[in-house]
Amino acid sequence: MSLIEQAAKRLEQLRQAGVELPDEPEVAAKLIQPAVEVPASSHTMVPAAPSSEAKIKTPSPSSPEVKLDLEAISASGLLVPHATRSQLADEFRVIKRPLIANAMGRGASPIPNGNLVMVTSALPGEGKSFSAINLAISIAMELDNTVMLVDADVARPSVLNMLGLPPSKGLLDVLQDNSVDISGVLLRTNVEKLSILPSGTAHPRATELLASDTMIRLLDDMANRYSDRIIVFDSPPLLLTTESRVLATHMGQVVIVVNAENTVQSAVKQAISTIEACPVKLMLLNQVRTAKTDGYGYGYGYGYGYGHEK
Repeated sequence: MSLIEQAAKRLEQLRQAGVELPDEPEVAAKLIQPAVEVPASSHTMVPAAPSSEAKIKTPSPSSPEVKLDLEAISASGLLVPHATRSQLADEFRVIKRPLIANAMGRGASPIPNGNLVMVTSALPGEGKSFSAINLAISIAMELDNTVMLVDADVARPSVLNMLGLPPSKGLLDVLQDNSVDISGVLLRTNVEKLSILPSGTAHPRATELLASDTMIRLLDDMANRYSDRIIVFDSPPLLLTTESRVLATHMGQVVIVVNAENTVQSAVKQAISTIEACPVKLMLLNQVRTAKTDGYGYGYGYGYGYGHEK
């Protein structure tokens, strides 16, 4: 029997029972709507259609993209991907290899937060920012790793300037404002596996921000979100600021850049004593002068003073 026939039969039964029907076509239309039967023994929950408010989620802001002028960067003495083989590139291949092994858990023993690598120095002018940038670019040339370069020198940021980029929001903005998401200030670059987190807007309580629970949670998220990512931090000199010492407590590896021509041994020893808690401490001897044309020395010719413009 069709639905219409069933409805007509039901209407006739209602008339015989003496029920008044104000609008028979309307009643019939309601009676012929199919019903969904749910067995009494069934406990299946049928979800209601979500409201428009539940459907709409605020999307995470996409990371802005910047274009590095690779020719200008190369002319300034920095490493660039896809360049012809050079002494600088070979030197950083040697430097990065143990760092990557430790970061990926292939070292002698597991290192907590091994993929968080801080590059620092005892004093200004030793080449830490130059080394941090070159290390990050060299790691970006790997087939199996991505790298984030963080300008954590919040007192005298220089990474963006050295790469020819304008000032931008970054780390400090994320730490002081809960509404700022890291994806909104992280800069994607035209170097495929390299992203940059600027230091951000200067703040009088930068040290406290770096020591905050928010910073600890951010570092944990950075370290654990992507298994192939290595994060390189350009940090302030150890003997001039407290920010670097605070940051070092969260690092898995610390690279101390030493100027072979100027840094005295006592300063290096004092700097190392401030970061005893870090599990892995490595030294990078910079600006070594060698008379051999085929010698491998770290003669970068670094020309950026601490806090000075290019």
